[in-house]
Amino acid sequence: MNFASDNQLTPPSDCPTPVMRIAFSHRIAALLLTACSTSLPSNAADWPGFHGLGKAGVVSNATLPAGLLEQKTKWSLDLKSRDVGSVAVQDGRVYLLAMSPQSETIRLIAAELATGKELWSQEYPQLANHLHSRNTLASSTPATDEQFVYIANSDRQHTWLRCLDHDGNLQWSRDFGPAQSQHGFATSPTVVGDTVLLNFSQQNEQVRDGEPGTSRMIAVDRKTGETRWSTPVTSTRVCYGVPAVINNQVIGANTGDGVFALSLDNGKLLWRLPAFKMRCVSSPLIIDDLAIGTSGSGGGGNHLVAVRIPSKPGETPTEVYRVEKYAPYVPTAVIKDGMLFIVDDKGIASCVDAKTGKSKWTKRIGGNFSASPIIVGDQMLLTSLEGEATVLSATGNYQKIGQVDLGASIGATPAFADGNLLIRVGDELRCY
Repeated sequence: MNFASDNQLTPPSDCPTPVMRIAFSHRIAALLLTACSTSLPSNAADWPGFHGLGKAGVVSNATLPAGLLEQKTKWSLDLKSRDVGSVAVQDGRVYLLAMSPQSETIRLIAAELATGKELWSQEYPQLANHLHSRNTLASSTPATDEQFVYIANSDRQHTWLRCLDHDGNLQWSRDFGPAQSQHGFATSPTVVGDTVLLNFSQQNEQVRDGEPGTSRMIAVDRKTGETRWSTPVTSTRVCYGVPAVINNQVIGANTGDGVFALSLDNGKLLWRLPAFKMRCVSSPLIIDDLAIGTSGSGGGGNHLVAVRIPSKPGETPTEVYRVEKYAPYVPTAVIKDGMLFIVDDKGIASCVDAKTGKSKWTKRIGGNFSASPIIVGDQMLLTSLEGEATVLSATGNYQKIGQVDLGASIGATPAFADGNLLIRVGDELRCY
């Protein structure tokens, strides 16, 4: 089925007072980008979306494959296109988007995790779009659950959100219309319980051609695609982060609203704290009662901001700390054992106390970065645009474990599932 229209709600008030009861304690117990419970939970061996979604880029009880630093691949799949969208893994299958080399279409590819054998692919229209030099047309990461795969893409005139089953059969499709952006499309869907969320951010400032866009957070029913709610948010510069969901709150980050929360039930604004000066590309993180987001630009001036989440109705969110030196613009940070691990776009890695922002160590790794780091066990993996893979100790003491040149550019964030490390290297998907 196809739904041609998109229902909209009244724009939220700028008042920070919550409009519904926020049912959680003052100190949320050790949650790390934890999604609310889902009727169809993913297995521990899955990686169901960008940065592993609820895993927030961290797999604690695992080890990075030795084959990475030894350059021994388990398998590789020729994608015939270099793109920056990451992969999702569900029930032994890998899903990712790639451009078709023969036609103006975008492909959803499904492959076996164990062997890399391509199982099926589906193609959808994808016209040319104005892009940032680091962006590609297949820049979104699929989201998965035990029944479906959800994908998003846009060519400025159309912005699609589609649902397929695990055999590649289309279940529903939505077209949310034009997308105004000077850098192209890059956000990814996320599924929480029976709801699929899409951060449909658009450019409203510095528009080069066409009309200014109107941003909104959209929630649809995962089974039917019907709109549950669509909440306009402040439109300034297009922002790309995948929202975090905790205790029925959708936590987002954008230039106009800063760090903010909407009700997962009805999309109403709960609170907001304007905190950013520039574009938000990374995805927000949560540790205990702190929500962390970043903002920046290709010219610098990046900043990372931690905001205390209100504990009761009427309480105002407050800024706890701000990091302005070596903060990332594009890469999303990771949190482990109360420490925030960061790599900025120019190759400087650092570790700070996630509760206070106090620095523990900073080290120049070298290279340029768009992919986000991941942590497997007690090791952190960084992958650069120049194709260097660097493994560091994910502790409060800096230690470089190894580095290897994988031979081609890496713009997509790696994924880890069931003992397998997946990295898009040039036009290949490699498994270690």
